Amino acid sequence: MKIKIKPYIEQLREWPQKGYHIIAQYDENKIIVYQSYRPEIGNFAAKNQFFGGAFSLNRMTWIKPNFLWMMYRNGWGTKEGQEVVLAIHLKREVFERYLNDAVYSSYQADIYNDRENWQDAVKNSNIRLQWDPDHDPYRAKLERRAIQLGIRNEDIEKYAKDDILEIEDISKFVKEQHQHVLNNQLESLIIPEEKSYMPKNEDTINRLKLTVI
Repeated sequence: MKIKIKPYIEQLREWPQKGYHIIAQYDENKIIVYQSYRPEIGNFAAKNQFFGGAFSLNRMTWIKPNFLWMMYRNGWGTKEGQEVVLAIHLKREVFERYLNDAVYSSYQADIYNDRENWQDAVKNSNIRLQWDPDHDPYRAKLERRAIQLGIRNEDIEKYAKDDILEIEDISKFVKEQHQHVLNNQLESLIIPEEKSYMPKNEDTINRLKLTVI
């Protein structure tokens, strides 16, 4: 694997325990985001290094930069239709654009003033934003919030073929680490190394309600 890994216990001491945070692995050029698919889609993407075949360009696709949030949603790769877990090396400039363009999937009175403004924003953006409770390896809810972004229309076409640097199939790694969770051995659990990500645009930081640390 090309993603960096680190013991969960060590990272737990470093992560913020509450607030709105984008927890992710990133550098100057890229950020790692996660998706899970059925083998027909996931295997195609890993083999061909782009999304095609049975992958639909006509429906919204959701990306998650937080590994444990993805594990909560896909049951550590055990849920039907989510068996192939992909680590996607996404261009950082693209992720920044997603954050700048993102519109909340539910109405936020303090941001959009009225529902009509929010509905107009939804129509004019291809990127959706959701904050949900983050979860620990046992899938227990945390106070900290985790982000996921939905992509549609022209942006999903660019995402599928142009905006990704590399696609890694990490299903085997996920299965191996899940065993430590099942055995209640979190001291042995290794996960991708992650830290808080802060967008470059200050207006985006405020609109996303990110907790500054």
